[in-house]
Amino acid sequence: MNISQLARKTGLTAKTIRYYESIGLIPAAVRTEAGYRTYGDRDITVLQFIARSRSLGFSVEDVGHLLTLWQDRSRTSAEVKALAAQQVAEIDRKVAELTMMRQALTDLMQHCHGDDRPDCPILDRLAGEIRAGQEADDAGEGCCEHHSSFRESRV
Repeated sequence: MNISQLARKTGLTAKTIRYYESIGLIPAAVRTEAGYRTYGDRDITVLQFIARSRSLGFSVEDVGHLLTLWQDRSRTSAEVKALAAQQVAEIDRKVAELTMMRQALTDLMQHCHGDDRPDCPILDRLAGEIRAGQEADDAGEGCCEHHSSFRESRV
């Protein structure tokens, strides 16, 4: 089958398949005399493995490691489980970061009237401006009181 057919069967784009080949994640395709790539059923299986792994957030490097483990029948499942545990920890870290970002934005929104006035506390905070009356908030009484890291690292 050609790369377009492979792309349809795996749900990946031809560009992605060529990229995976270029970085060595999949072996170079067999080529016809005219130079066209040809693929077999094994390529479908490998690319579906890669796509599933990527959909779980594994990095390309980790997917390469998983592929090596998958193809190594002498591997231990403990090594695979350790990679999965690292990925769960990374997902937990991202969830915590997103939760903090959501709370910081919610806190900012509570200070915005959302009316026809041009004054916007959200923009002021993002710009790092402190107006009269907001100093108490920045001291820990009000918006972002438990998100001082938001003000320090993101503004």
